[in-house]
Amino acid sequence: MKRSAVSGDVISVDNGKIVLQTKDGPLDVTLSDKTEYKRVPPENPVLKAAVPSSLSDIGVGDKLLVSGVFPEDKKTLPALSVFLMTKSDIAQKQTKESERWTTKGISGRVASVDQITKQIKIDVRGLAATTSVVLTPKDGAKILRYAPNSVKFSEAKESSVNEIQAGDMLRALGDRSADGASFAAEEIVTGAFRTVAGAVKTVDVAKNEVVITDSQTKKDITVELGSASVLKKFPEDMAQRMAAFQSGQAGGARPAGAAAGAQRPPQTNGPANGGAANSGQPGAAGGGGRGFGGGGRGGIDEMLERFPNITAAELKPGEVIAVSSTKNSTPERIVAIKLLAGVEPFLRAAQAQAAAGGGQRGQGGLSLDIPGLDGFGGP
Repeated sequence: MKRSAVSGDVISVDNGKIVLQTKDGPLDVTLSDKTEYKRVPPENPVLKAAVPSSLSDIGVGDKLLVSGVFPEDKKTLPALSVFLMTKSDIAQKQTKESERWTTKGISGRVASVDQITKQIKIDVRGLAATTSVVLTPKDGAKILRYAPNSVKFSEAKESSVNEIQAGDMLRALGDRSADGASFAAEEIVTGAFRTVAGAVKTVDVAKNEVVITDSQTKKDITVELGSASVLKKFPEDMAQRMAAFQSGQAGGARPAGAAAGAQRPPQTNGPANGGAANSGQPGAAGGGGRGFGGGGRGGIDEMLERFPNITAAELKPGEVIAVSSTKNSTPERIVAIKLLAGVEPFLRAAQAQAAAGGGQRGQGGLSLDIPGLDGFGGP
């Protein structure tokens, strides 16, 4: 009989059975005295790195990879082997990653790419100004790129500098020069993203979907709120002040004289709708991150974290929201990376600038510039 392998998150566990949440739904995994248990370290998520474990190590929320032979009805899976990655081990790894990205991370929008020297110029945004930084990949640097129809870091593909284009968002880990003008990168993640804004038309809480009328095209867009989506509300007074500040300041990036602060690290978010996190093989610690800003600790990402969380049920028809997502093949339907409510002051400012012959970045003729919205998840 052929062995099968199934992965997922533990829903419940007892002496004889584990209920596993898989991509196809709940599955009963039956256990016996012949079942072999092994624990996989999140920092080295390969089966050959597994060490002996036991059923007592398994708890609700842990990630499992189970192998066994399905019976004819395929309603249960008698487990021959169980590979385990615990919630606590994953959390410890995320804490370490958070510390690395806090001290050694940078992110911004790609301004230009020199395919000969492989140098990448990025605009790193802070609360008060934008800084230009020249990024150079180290020898053997790991380069990943988000898939066009995915917001999950776990689905990012191996890439190269050749695929990076002006306008892409970029996140990197490495060493920044003392003057802040250059950055030597050991890990790079890029993606092509879009931002849309408009008034809410309908809200389907059961489907976790919102339909908005795009302020630029006047067409309806269905926004899917996935388990990795971040939903926040911009405080009204702050939105008005920042939109007014943007309207009054000169545009463009300044040269990097004083380094902006370290970039907030990638972190795994909880579900937007209160559901379970994305299931997957051991090592897949969810699908999203806290986003992508240009400041550092105390900068844009820190600011965004302090904004109140919201749910789809709190959105009302007529309310103006803005959404970031990956560019995909179905522009009329997107999966939200971030959804920000309370952004009407920024949209009004962008429309006023466009009417006066303002910038062309963002939504076609609109230079839609909402702090904290640019971004994507990380490791």
